[in-house]
Amino acid sequence: MSPTFRSLANPNYRLYAAGGVVSNVGTWMQRVAQDWLILLLTGNSAAALGITTGLQFLPFLLLGPFAGLVADRLPKRRVLQLTNVMMAVPALILGLLAVTGTAQIWHVYVLALVLGVASALDSPARHAFVSEMVEPEDLTNAVGLNSASFNAARLVGPGLAGVLIAAWGGGVVATGCVILLNAVSYVAPVMTLQRLDTSRLAEPAHVAAKGLRAVREGISYVRHRSDLLLVLAVVFFAGTFGLNFQMTSALMATEVFGKGPTEYGLLGSFLAVGSLAGSLVAARRAEFTLRTVVVSAVVFGVAVTIAGALPTYLTFALMCPVLGVTALTLITSANGYMQVNTHAAVRGRAMALYLMVMMGGTPLGAPLLGWVGEALGARWTLLLGGAVTVLGVVAAVAVRTVLLRRPVPRFDPVVAKRVA
Repeated sequence: MSPTFRSLANPNYRLYAAGGVVSNVGTWMQRVAQDWLILLLTGNSAAALGITTGLQFLPFLLLGPFAGLVADRLPKRRVLQLTNVMMAVPALILGLLAVTGTAQIWHVYVLALVLGVASALDSPARHAFVSEMVEPEDLTNAVGLNSASFNAARLVGPGLAGVLIAAWGGGVVATGCVILLNAVSYVAPVMTLQRLDTSRLAEPAHVAAKGLRAVREGISYVRHRSDLLLVLAVVFFAGTFGLNFQMTSALMATEVFGKGPTEYGLLGSFLAVGSLAGSLVAARRAEFTLRTVVVSAVVFGVAVTIAGALPTYLTFALMCPVLGVTALTLITSANGYMQVNTHAAVRGRAMALYLMVMMGGTPLGAPLLGWVGEALGARWTLLLGGAVTVLGVVAAVAVRTVLLRRPVPRFDPVVAKRVA
């Protein structure tokens, strides 16, 4: 088997990845449909898009450490089955509200928040579960393939959603039908998780302590690692100000280029072409380095800034694959570095902090960029977002060089007695 796909030789991982593709296609379809629904309900309000995105990611900021503790204490397979059901419920409710013509913007806000809670509990367990399915030497490859799976779905989902919304009339009811398809897609991961061969899953080497002590252990572990702190700083700036394509693409398509749902959905597919390519390249890497994380973040920020200045829909669409490659090189490198370079006993809590910083910044960045879009125009959401990303990454590297120069232990000595 090709080195790019070697983790698929593992039957459990192969089954898990198949269920993930189905669910991810549905997720990307809902993202497009939900954004289009918001635009229909509010008359193309950029602020409403920003508020919805912020509410959906707010739980990552509020629940991150505790979600990581759940991942380190409870069987991850069961946690993931439960969280997939929890994510299906708000999708089902929103879809029914839209199909029946009763959906209001406050419904979208509330259900986005509920979906965010389920996603915040799901993500640390999902990231940490990979290390229980594959051999240690295949973990880097599996991380890359997870991103490839996510972006293969991203390649199909937005375009399919745009076509279906247009084919079904382009209105509120059409968006509801697409959202209902996403609700059904969660059946796939629930069933595939049930079918995994549990005898082939690695047993966790350590079960985290209960309560706040275990949360403090996870924070202490990361706090004593200047390399992990740098990764967190990089993904904070990129996630808060740069990785807002769900909102910025909608604004560029509708306000700058005057396009409809099909063209908006296609932008997501063009973006996914580059994202998938970046993920597959990452899957071939033997290791993830800090240099790759930093350089890819700077290149990504520059690409976002350039995209904001492009004059036509065609040139913007052609830039989307470049945005996808640079974004996924950054995300996969940062994600992989965190997973491979953290102790297994605290990996769930470390990944929860990573996700809290990366996605938890969105409640700050999305409404702020939404306001920028309304006050200055949609282009400035990209121009300022990209510039702030570059400046933030450069500042983080400078701070670490000057103030955080210290040896990097294998893991935090404060935690070592409990997790060794």
